[in-house]
Amino acid sequence: MGTLRNVAILILVISFFTFVAFFGRLPALRNTPIGALHRLLWIHIPSTLRSWDQRLTQGRLSAWVTRQAHILWNDRHPVVMIFFILLLSVSEVMFLPPAWQLLSTSRKVTSVALLSLPYIFLYASAARDPGYIGLENHSQAMSLYPYDFTIFHPGQTCNTCKILKPARSKHCSICKRCISKLDHHCIFINNCVGYNNQNYFLLLLWTTGVLTSYATYLGFSILSDEVRKEIPSWTIRGKGFTWSQFANIWAWVLQEYTRIGAVTLLCLLTTPLIFGLLGYHIYLIWVGTTTNESMKWSDWQLEMTDGYAFKRSLAPHRQKDESVEPAWTRWPVESQQVVLRTADGQPPRGPGAIGTGDWERVWKLADVENLYDLGFWDNLADVFLPVNAFRDREEVSPRASRSRSSSASETDALVQQ
Repeated sequence: MGTLRNVAILILVISFFTFVAFFGRLPALRNTPIGALHRLLWIHIPSTLRSWDQRLTQGRLSAWVTRQAHILWNDRHPVVMIFFILLLSVSEVMFLPPAWQLLSTSRKVTSVALLSLPYIFLYASAARDPGYIGLENHSQAMSLYPYDFTIFHPGQTCNTCKILKPARSKHCSICKRCISKLDHHCIFINNCVGYNNQNYFLLLLWTTGVLTSYATYLGFSILSDEVRKEIPSWTIRGKGFTWSQFANIWAWVLQEYTRIGAVTLLCLLTTPLIFGLLGYHIYLIWVGTTTNESMKWSDWQLEMTDGYAFKRSLAPHRQKDESVEPAWTRWPVESQQVVLRTADGQPPRGPGAIGTGDWERVWKLADVENLYDLGFWDNLADVFLPVNAFRDREEVSPRASRSRSSSASETDALVQQ
């Protein structure tokens, strides 16, 4: 019992700190204990260690650790992806051989099918071009989305690639390329999640979560069946047994079937993390944004709170400067407003400011439209059917019209949570 308890605690601790490391910087968790713990682990503790190293070794150890960390976190390498593949494959090797003879034919077929899917979508999301932008496809990337004149303004140039930045794109410091509709760089697939592979990334999360959920169910079902051979009145919930008896029975069967038990516990503890990440990305699709854009919206909220953000209308039939802005995009709606920030808290001045009418100070995100939110189903179509989602560039669907009035409040909720 002691060994299994220690293994379970170790897996739980690793899972928790993995969650903190990857999700602690999300705007929704910034003002929570998770965000505070992330800052403690990644800012305060390293700062303290560097100060001690400066006294003891004049900073030589810190410099070496910084170089290694820079390679691990800022260069593209397959270390974490290999770890992910090994975690999947080793767990399967541990679980399947002792469990295979205890499975029915239907469970064997289901297991084989579910085992293959994560590898298929891992390969698809890792090997596929996520949406690299170069001179050869720059015009196509520019035509994907219009500028919203809020978080994406025309005329901005990537300092590294020396090309105009299309709307919703971002330069990835790890891939060293600009990416269309960049969501984030995922070290588990050793690739960016962008316009061309976001669908495969979501399917990877879904199939991995289904696999670990089914493995958890299968493991506890097998172990319960083995207990029932010794105790016919046993149920998986332990009804009719005291807590002490329940714990002792599970401790016994986990020790008897250590490999099945260990993988079952691992899947039980990691499944919520996988579905938590999947749920977060589904929520981003629902509000019509990406991880990268949610960070930008969070910065805008700070500017609005301080009173430095202003908006006014764009002319409905304005002439576009086609040298920095595409004449048309496949997105079915265009921005109706421009939002700017100023350094002195005064409305923008000068004849070069775009838009018409007086500037209005903006205090909250609910007062700003999110151009890229057309409603959940259209947003989902943009992810899974990115080329054919909107065939008619001129017609705006009723859902799109409704979303323009509600999207700001949904984006506000995303940032404020």
